[in-house]
Amino acid sequence: MNTSAPRPSVLFVCVHNAGRSQMAAAFLAHLAGDRIEVRSAGSAPADAVNSAVVKAMREVGIDLSGQIPKVLTPEAVQASDVVITMGCGDACPVFPGKRYLDWQLDDPAGQGVEAVRPIRDAIETRVRALIAEVAPA
Repeated sequence: MNTSAPRPSVLFVCVHNAGRSQMAAAFLAHLAGDRIEVRSAGSAPADAVNSAVVKAMREVGIDLSGQIPKVLTPEAVQASDVVITMGCGDACPVFPGKRYLDWQLDDPAGQGVEAVRPIRDAIETRVRALIAEVAPA
C-alpha cells in the first residue's frame, strides 16, 4: 500500500509553448523522473517547438523533436500545485490555493541556438532548485 503523499504537479506556461516552457518541462521530467508530474502549455500555442530550442536541448541529451505545443486550459492550472509562468502576463488564469512563480527569462523565439544556450542553462538551474524544494530526493 502506498502511504506517501501524492506527487506534486508543476505546470510551465509561456505564450507559444514552443521554447521556455518546453525546455523547463523537459528538464523537470528528465531530472525528477516520476517524482513530479509535469505539464506545459501556452496561452497562444505555436505550431511546433522552436527548432533552435530542439537543437540546444539535444546538446544536453534531451530530445524535444516529438513535442507539440499545447493550449493552456483552466483544467491544467487547476490540476497543478505549482504554476510557473514565463512571460504570458494576464493570459494565465489564476486560481486560489495554487502557488505561482514568474520566471523572467529571455524569449528564444527568433533566436539562433547560440542565444538559446544561456536561456536553456538558466532554466536548468531554476528547475534543479525547484526539484530540491518541491520533491527532494
